[in-house]
Amino acid sequence: MSVSDNYRTYIVDQLAAVPSVSTRRMFGGIGVYSGELFFALIDDDVLFFKVDDSNREDYVSRKMKAFMPFPGQPSLGYFQVPEDVIEEAEELTRWARRAIEVAANKKVAKTQAPKKKQAPAKKRKPARKR
Repeated sequence: MSVSDNYRTYIVDQLAAVPSVSTRRMFGGIGVYSGELFFALIDDDVLFFKVDDSNREDYVSRKMKAFMPFPGQPSLGYFQVPEDVIEEAEELTRWARRAIEVAANKKVAKTQAPKKKQAPAKKRKPARKR
């Protein structure tokens, strides 16, 4: 689970048209952000983009693998980006924008989710005087 500096630099260069791209080390890999939106990750020099029902088929139809943080447990929230897409900066930017949109929609959904009501606190009985 390592990422070479050369690969990280290459991906950031290819994503130059994406606004405010930055990377952060995390769990042995690298998280890729556009501003505050976490939309991609790099693990073992493989790029994965965030997906949902709106763009998952782009990856599945090309038989791309889901990110697998643990053996046998794929994370269907991230899929490997095809090599030919990575090699074409313009095409990679298009795919990245869709992943950023997924990240933005997920963030909005979290902030709009109804908050769970907490059960009222139990009233304590006053202690008996002895």
